Order: sequence, then C-alpha cells, then structure tokens
Amino acid sequence: MCAFSLRPALPDDLDALTALEQRCFSSDRLSRRSFRKWLKRQHAGLIVALDEQQQLAGYALVLLQPGTRLARLYSIAVDPQQRGKKLGEHLLDAAEDYAHQQRRLFLRLEVRKDNTTAIALYERLGYRLFAQRADYYEDHEDALRYQKRLHYQPKNLRGTSNPQHLPWVQQTTPFTCGPACLLMALAALKQQTPTTTEELLLWREATTIFMTAGHGGCHPLGLALAARHRGLNARVWCNQTGPLFVDSVRDSDKKAVITTLHNHFVSECAQQKIPVCYEDFSAADVDKAITAGSIVLVLISTWRLDGRKAPHWVAISGSDEECFYIHDPDPGEDQVPMDCQHVPITREKFDQMRQYGQAKLRTAVILSRP
Repeated sequence: MCAFSLRPALPDDLDALTALEQRCFSSDRLSRRSFRKWLKRQHAGLIVALDEQQQLAGYALVLLQPGTRLARLYSIAVDPQQRGKKLGEHLLDAAEDYAHQQRRLFLRLEVRKDNTTAIALYERLGYRLFAQRADYYEDHEDALRYQKRLHYQPKNLRGTSNPQHLPWVQQTTPFTCGPACLLMALAALKQQTPTTTEELLLWREATTIFMTAGHGGCHPLGLALAARHRGLNARVWCNQTGPLFVDSVRDSDKKAVITTLHNHFVSECAQQKIPVCYEDFSAADVDKAITAGSIVLVLISTWRLDGRKAPHWVAISGSDEECFYIHDPDPGEDQVPMDCQHVPITREKFDQMRQYGQAKLRTAVILSRP
C-alpha cells in the first residue's frame, strides 16, 4: 500500500514545488514562473504526492499535445529523503492514468543517458527506447527518449520500426514547412544534409508567392518538381484540377499570380512526366506508399493543432492500425523539437486534418528513390 497520497497540484503548492525542485536538481530546474504557468495551463496535469505529515514529497508533470494522442512526462521529482519507497513508480503510474483519462495513446519521456536507475525503472514498467537526443541537458549530457503505449502494443507498425528512417528537420521561417518536409525526404532517401540555403531555394522553386497573409506556401506540384530536380521520383495526389489556394485570397491581382504559377507547375509536371492523380487519396493509399518505402508529404489544416486555419505541410513517419505518425517541422508554443517527431494522430483525426480551405483541398506528394 502506498504511504503517500496523490492529488492534482493547487496554487497553494507553488512554494513547496519550487523548494522541492531546488532540493532535487542541480541543473535543468523548473522555475517558479514555470510552475505557476503549468498550474494554470489547460493542457497539462501537475500531480503532487504528500507524505503522512501532508508535506510535499514529489510531483509529476504531464503535458498534452493538442490535436494529438500524445502526452509527455515533462518532469518528475522525488524528495531525496523519500527515495527508496517506490514513490517514483507511484507518480509514474499516476501520470499514465492521467494521460489515459485524457485519451492519449502514448506517454513519452526523456531521461539522462547516465541515469541508469531511472532507465531501469522505465524499462521495467514497459517503456521502450525509440530515439536519442545529443547534447540535450545543460551539462551537455545526451537524452534517451522512451515511450509507452498506454492502451496496447501496436501491430503491423509501418515505417517507424527504425526511428532514423525519416530524420526530422525544423523549418527556419514561418513559411517554409513544405521545403523542410522535402529536406526530411532528401535526408532519408539520398542522405542529403539539410541546410537553410537549400530550404530557401526549395521554397523559391515551389512557392505560390501569395497566400492568406504574408508569404505564400508551397504548391504540391511545385514540391514534386523540386524533388525531381534533386533526383527523386515524385507523384502527386490532388482532389482539385483548378488553381489551388485562390479561395483564401481576395485580391484579384494576387489570384492572377497564383493562377499563373499553378498553370506553370501543371505544364512543367506534364513535361517532366510527373504523375498527378486528380482524385482523393485514402488511408490505404498512404499505408501502401509507406510500406513501399516512400515518403509521403501531406497538406493539413492546423486548426486541430493550434486553433489556426492555416495550410501546413507535414511528413508521415509511419503508421499502424490506429494512428498515423507525423513529423511536424514547426514546433509551436511550449513545444520543443522532440514534441514534433513521430506524433501519433488517430486515423479519424488525421482524416479531418488532411483537408484545407472552403474547397476542402486534399493533396499529398509521394517521394521515392529512382
């Protein structure tokens, strides 16, 4: 029987949490300001453990990634005087229960590579290593990334059996999500090292110039052409035959520019004999492409991720019976790059996300080696 009581953290716990953090860690500490933020945040669960004298003995902080089935154990701490009493295991169980109640399929965490005690605990409780991050902590120690499937072990996992199959690349501007995804494919299929220069050059080749606001995004046919110019095979699915994205632009001159570029991309794809299938694609089509070793780039609406109805390119890193896993090149607020890699999206949710605009545009680019 656990000698500790667990409950959600309260604002009155702020002083005790801050003091506990100071006792538990010599670096990479959460600040008082951070604790105050997580106490108020909707997509976070801060669980505290109290000893028999009702003194704070530990905590676990779980973050929920909006629009996904992914939870992350952001931090866990046990008072040094309470160690050896299995409190860490109880807190981890509570973190899993919280994530499960929030309908998350995975709980992920990072641990120092030299923390053999914690690693042994995680592995004993069913966590499996799936990635590593070099130079992650303040003292330059590497982080090991573990995850646990909260409902069941996935079957027939496609594409993600090797975490290095699709390297993740972060976009360096607000408008180069498509090029960043194409750089992921080039790194996976041609071992090409991503650079900011290449990212911008890809955008110049594939951009529509104008969009809802600011710089334009990338046209699927433009991305396919840029991939072909760099030695990849490319084909496109698109459920619309006319100019794309014009329904989100009011200015007639901008519409004319977008239309001119669309016609150019169509003509160039015909000359380059890049297959363009003008119909919708299914989950089975995506699964088939992934199984064949192709990289699939999909245009989504970010509404279910961040509340903005913006067009956004992501790369699919794998799939199983329940989820597609995406590499999102754009970390949002309160996210670190690791939150954007192999993100599980249920098939139902993914089907809702993979359409953009009033015209319900659905499009994807499939890339493979020649």
